[in-house]
Amino acid sequence: MRDSSFEDTIPAVGFPVFRDRREAGRGLGAKLASYSDRSDVVVLGIPRGGVPVAFEVAAALDAPLDVFLVRKLGAPRQEELAMGAIASGGVRILNPSVIESMRISPEEIERVAQREEKELRRRELSYRGERPPLDLDGRIAILVDDGLATGSSMRAAVGAVRKLRPARIVVAVPVAPPTTAREMRRIVDDLVCVATPEPFYSVGRFYESFDQTTDAEVRELLRRSAAAPVREAQKK
Repeated sequence: MRDSSFEDTIPAVGFPVFRDRREAGRGLGAKLASYSDRSDVVVLGIPRGGVPVAFEVAAALDAPLDVFLVRKLGAPRQEELAMGAIASGGVRILNPSVIESMRISPEEIERVAQREEKELRRRELSYRGERPPLDLDGRIAILVDDGLATGSSMRAAVGAVRKLRPARIVVAVPVAPPTTAREMRRIVDDLVCVATPEPFYSVGRFYESFDQTTDAEVRELLRRSAAAPVREAQKK
């Protein structure tokens, strides 16, 4: 396998970089070619926006697709600001600098966490139904999102996936700020990123179309991926 790497920083000019999430996924799939046609690879999309990207990655690699649930913990009175995140498996990651600067109490953190845990469970049932998650033990888990900003949600996902004993954890995203990319590569086995623009602004700035992905779209992409002729038995 190649060492963790990502593209050299590019200036934030000429954006958007991608037409939509599906195009971004196809570009990302091409950069992940060394993981194609392997029986031990599983692609995990971070709902909702990461799933259209992950769908294209899974198709490019001829690998099974699943979702991995992560929820941002928005700061009280300023919900767009992440004070942490939670993920499947009971993982909770907090951002001490945000919590301290905004003087957020433990009671407020717990209230937000409980609300987001309820939504996490609802989405897991909605997307997967009674189907169990894919087994990651001893496999290569490729975590895919439509981009990284602070990286808090992805760090929560990485922590939760690590508890499931994969042989290797790969984070794959179309775009991320250079600082977040450098921090992420320290905690995973491989980081694959199409572009690391500076200045960054926001993930959506680098997409021509960045409409919200719906639950129905997530379910449909999972259904289509499951119906695709993944030749896992032939690859073993």
